Amino acid sequence: MSLPLNLKAHKPWIETEYQGIVMENDNTVLLNPPLFALDKDAPLHYAGEICGFRVHNGPGGSGAAQFEAVVLDRSTGEGLVRSKEPLDCESQREHSFTIQAYDCGEGPDGTNSKKSHKATVHVRVNDVNEFSPVFVERRYEASIPEGRLFDRIVRVEALDADCSPQYSQICFYDIITPNVPFAIDNDGNIKNTEPLDSKKQRVHSFWVTAFDCGKNRAQADAQVVVTVKPSCKPGWIGWSKRVEYTPGSGSIPLFPSLHLETCEETVWNIQATVELQTGHIGKGCDRDSYSDRSVRRLCGAVRGEVDLLPPPSPAANWTAALPTLPSSDSSLVFSFNGSAHVAVVPDSVASMVSGDHFTLQLWMRRGGASTQPPANQARGTRKEEETIICSTVKNDDSYSHYSLSVHGCRLSLFYWPDVSAARPVKFLWKLEQVCDSEWHHLSLSVQFPSVTLYVDGVTFDPALIHDNGAIPNPAPRQRLVIGACWGIEKERETERGTVSVLLLSSGKFVGGYRGLLSGVTVRPGSVEPHSVVECLYACREGLDFGDLETLGSGMKVHVNPSQSVLVLEGDDIESFNRAVQQVTYRNSLRFATPGVRPLKLTTSLRCFSEESCLSLRQLEGYLVVLQPDAPQISLSGVGPHLARPAPEFESPRGVPLFPELRIVCSLSHAVNTAAQGMEGGALMSDAVAHTLDGCEVQPLGEELNPEKEELLVDMESLKEQGLDIINTTAYIAVTGAESISVYEDVLRSIRYRLAKGSARFERRFRLSCSEMNGRYTSNELTLEVNFLHSLDSLYHPSHLLASQQQFLHPSHHTGELSGHTLPNPHRNSVVPGAATVIIMVCVGFLVVMVILGVFRIRSIHRRGDGARGGGKEGGNQWDDSALTIIVNPMESIQCVYITAKSACFGFSVSVMSRDRRISIYPPLQPTGDV
Repeated sequence: MSLPLNLKAHKPWIETEYQGIVMENDNTVLLNPPLFALDKDAPLHYAGEICGFRVHNGPGGSGAAQFEAVVLDRSTGEGLVRSKEPLDCESQREHSFTIQAYDCGEGPDGTNSKKSHKATVHVRVNDVNEFSPVFVERRYEASIPEGRLFDRIVRVEALDADCSPQYSQICFYDIITPNVPFAIDNDGNIKNTEPLDSKKQRVHSFWVTAFDCGKNRAQADAQVVVTVKPSCKPGWIGWSKRVEYTPGSGSIPLFPSLHLETCEETVWNIQATVELQTGHIGKGCDRDSYSDRSVRRLCGAVRGEVDLLPPPSPAANWTAALPTLPSSDSSLVFSFNGSAHVAVVPDSVASMVSGDHFTLQLWMRRGGASTQPPANQARGTRKEEETIICSTVKNDDSYSHYSLSVHGCRLSLFYWPDVSAARPVKFLWKLEQVCDSEWHHLSLSVQFPSVTLYVDGVTFDPALIHDNGAIPNPAPRQRLVIGACWGIEKERETERGTVSVLLLSSGKFVGGYRGLLSGVTVRPGSVEPHSVVECLYACREGLDFGDLETLGSGMKVHVNPSQSVLVLEGDDIESFNRAVQQVTYRNSLRFATPGVRPLKLTTSLRCFSEESCLSLRQLEGYLVVLQPDAPQISLSGVGPHLARPAPEFESPRGVPLFPELRIVCSLSHAVNTAAQGMEGGALMSDAVAHTLDGCEVQPLGEELNPEKEELLVDMESLKEQGLDIINTTAYIAVTGAESISVYEDVLRSIRYRLAKGSARFERRFRLSCSEMNGRYTSNELTLEVNFLHSLDSLYHPSHLLASQQQFLHPSHHTGELSGHTLPNPHRNSVVPGAATVIIMVCVGFLVVMVILGVFRIRSIHRRGDGARGGGKEGGNQWDDSALTIIVNPMESIQCVYITAKSACFGFSVSVMSRDRRISIYPPLQPTGDV
């Protein structure tokens, strides 16, 4: 049986995948390979023909809605894929869908039509250069400083909406304004081709355009405006190299008009360090110029400290061999060279600092101009410990030992509570202050087992505390050494018994200290409060910040303990500039130490671009503290002469030397009189309350004779006031910082006493006072003390007294001297004074005048007798009538009375002044014809 002629037996066949391209301005898709559907039933009519293609949606949802496939030739199965509507590359560049072919079936109606498998079609939409470049901004602006070439001033940017790289990329830019000193590259970067001058042209304006790679020009050109700024130099503006400070001004701003210019460089962190160098002023800075003992009193420290390095004197001779250095603050500085310079404190002083509770305070500075390493120290060998103080003290029934040493940058306290039983303990501190060759104040409070260390008023905890283990015990013998320590001893049996010998044979002392020491004191008992320690060290000058409340957000301020370094840190330039202008210098001393303080400002900037970040140089200047108005200490109220009867000086209480003493301190300063309509300048003196720290009474001429004279002082009053006194035959000195009223009371109570039978006529004293450790001194007040003796005690021969009675005229004296107040109203007294020589010269001159007058009278008398025709035999004798001559030869002498008798047995002269009365006697012997 045969099949029907048009029976359908096979399905159509197409490729499994097609790649297609379509242009944006066309709808025909060019496929690769071309679209052909094959059917094995050909050449049968209908069954071997392709009637159509069906398009199915792909994964992206595109397909049937956007594309269609048509049959171009039914017999060959050729087909065509095309888009139903124009495609937009910018909206969707690629499309994917499936296609299926079907034949015509068994008849014209398509009965029993068969379909092929589904083939995937990928269509890519090719771009057409339909868009032109568009600039991101229509106007670009930039500012540059003049006189420089820049690689990039500003960058312009244009975009193209085409989807393909060929047409969407900007191939080049162009400046369409002619004759401008600028150039632009293909990336849109604009630079200047020559240095610009703001004086010639401040603003440059020009136009630029862009082209894509399809040579389409930008729809609209862009404008570029470049502003040329005057040259900008980054750095600090308003820096004043010299800053003056007038003592008594309190706090003054150091940089009132200073501000930072970054030339529009963006920074995110600014740090400025202000450093004030005061190491050359005293011990590191300007402090109270009183002695260490006086400063302790002013700070309220507990009394009872023992000075281990006092000024050399007969009573403190253990420091006499130590070299001293000058100090600007008038304190005594001792130098130690690590070998020969050692101070061995006597046992009498060492016994005053016994006990295991004490406070050790000192000023130290490692190194020094005169300190050299030992000659026997090999190069490269490790340095030994340098001992500052080494002490073995006797307690109630035991001995304790301690030593304070430095080794490199370490400070160590070796403490042995009981040398016969307990094991030693070592406290270690690692401190930069120990090895920086600067002055530092150390306060070590020991209340074993608690130990507190203050360095420059700041507390430091020990870095290490350890048991030193079993080492030879120190000998139980009280001793104290400064600048070294004695060698460790051991006992050795000898014929004489058990003796202690040094383990070290190189010398008596080991661990010599090399450096400077000052103010080494130990106070046994309770430890000093922290407030006292801070007061003792406190610098009266330093850096400070004006008002922390006005500090901007993000700003930080840090000041070191000595107030010599101030650090500012912030991120905002405006806030930073305001903060810098509030950095101040303060000096609370009324009489600040004048001189120069170097000043430095170091700035560090951090920028977003580290390569182009600014680098500012260090600024250096100096602060000048002007000379303060010197105080004028005036001593008054004491006359130049003090006359009292000798018995008053011989009384047990003596005679006060300065009973009406007045001390006044004043400041003289210039006054601007021009504003008051006055010509020239003037000085104004203001009385101020001051603190004196010493007065001295010194006998002039020979020293006091302890067997015949002495100065008496109320020791109880001095002790209550906390003042010290040095009473020797050469001077008496009262020291200690106290008010003027206290010193007035003390000086008014000083009395002078003579031993009975002392044949003295006068004694001169000089009084002077000072403050600020002798920096300012008073006027020197000289007092002449006259001792009034009776004539009966001076001249015993009776004929001298009788002769004087013959020539004295009391009636004349009583009438002429009624206006004077004499210390002793006794008429027959002798008062030798300081002006005795001058008075005797005047008296001699008067005697010559009297003799000349006598000759003149005698010659007139003889001429009268000759005119009457005869002379008498007795014409050459002195007239029996009295002659009185009263003269006023000098201002300081009120009257001089000269009385002569005609018998010419002699004459007497009495000289009266406001403070003295001198009689010259006995009468001269007869001279015959004078």
